[in-house]
Amino acid sequence: MPLSDTTCKNAKPKDKPYKVADEKGMFLLINPNASKYFRLKYRFDGKEKVLALGVYPDTSLKQARIKRDQAREQIANGIDPNENKKAVKLARSESLANSFEVIALEWYQKNIITKSDHHQKRITSLFNRDLFPYIGAKPISEIKPTDLLAALRRIEARNAIETAHRAMQVSSQVFRYAVATGRTDRDITPDLRGALTKADEGHFAAVTDPKKAAELLRAIDGYSGSFVVKTALQLAPLLFQRPGELRQAEWQQIDFEAKEWRYFVTKTKVEHIVPLSKQAIDLLTDLHPLTGKGRYIFPSARTPNGSRAMSDAALLGALRRMGFEKSEMTIHGFRAMARTILDEVLGHRVDFIEHQLAHAVKDPNGRAYNRTAHLPARHKMMQAWSDYLDGLKNGAQVIAFKKAAN
Repeated sequence: MPLSDTTCKNAKPKDKPYKVADEKGMFLLINPNASKYFRLKYRFDGKEKVLALGVYPDTSLKQARIKRDQAREQIANGIDPNENKKAVKLARSESLANSFEVIALEWYQKNIITKSDHHQKRITSLFNRDLFPYIGAKPISEIKPTDLLAALRRIEARNAIETAHRAMQVSSQVFRYAVATGRTDRDITPDLRGALTKADEGHFAAVTDPKKAAELLRAIDGYSGSFVVKTALQLAPLLFQRPGELRQAEWQQIDFEAKEWRYFVTKTKVEHIVPLSKQAIDLLTDLHPLTGKGRYIFPSARTPNGSRAMSDAALLGALRRMGFEKSEMTIHGFRAMARTILDEVLGHRVDFIEHQLAHAVKDPNGRAYNRTAHLPARHKMMQAWSDYLDGLKNGAQVIAFKKAAN
């Protein structure tokens, strides 16, 4: 008699395993531990074999019979169902191993795990929130440009345009890694050029919140790239001059005794004096043995003799590698950081700050101040600024912003 669900349910274990037959070679195997397995006995190439069909009651009698009939059809077509089962399992395993998520995490371990905490958190969030839920399980070789675009469109839908562009850039790096490791043939992201909403360039992005500034400063101190680039990035917030002026600074312009950097500002056509704090002097002193024999404080890595200054791309690239996108921070943004915090948080005189930014400042009679105006006070301000930044990096309590006066 064929099996019934009641028979399956009421079958009791014995001292030894035993079988209860169904039909067409299927039976229920009851073990001494009360476990119950559906099995199919069949012959293939003259050999008797057994195929597992599932465990009762997780696999119902009806489901087991469907699997039995599928297996019998395979046998009729010259296919061994056991071998087919192994092949399907292997294919699924290989598919999982080549999924976007697995490859992305592998790329992350090789390229991102050594980056700043900020960058790691950003990429992790991007993966878990915006990419893995939609394309993570897909074999990377089967992902179409339209699949990736659909995921990016979801990011755009919440008006996170910069994040959408960043997601495409990160996806491109994952695809290129997959190409290099033989998991896919090409990077599909170039097919999506022009498909996303163009990001608004806007003004120079800047970090002006003290808590975020602390995170940025710690990331710079932890930068593992070129020592020359790292020093330039460390000096940028301390001095807050225009990026081109910082990059093209010359050793002959530094007066270590007076603790001043003196140079000609081409934009405003005036001589400018930048008081150097103890922290700035220490950074320059540490760098001098490395680049002090050349003209530029920050020479280009491509000119070992120091005949050319570092490019803007070197500093921007370092910020990007630390995880700060152009929508968050630029080298020029250190000026806005200093301008905002010195005024709204630390309460320094605006004219002192403007002097230090090398902006044109006039006295009450409309005359331009000379370059030495308020110099002693500006020395004190620059030292206080450096001390404040050290406090931020070391986790000192952040002073809240004052409300701007109407």
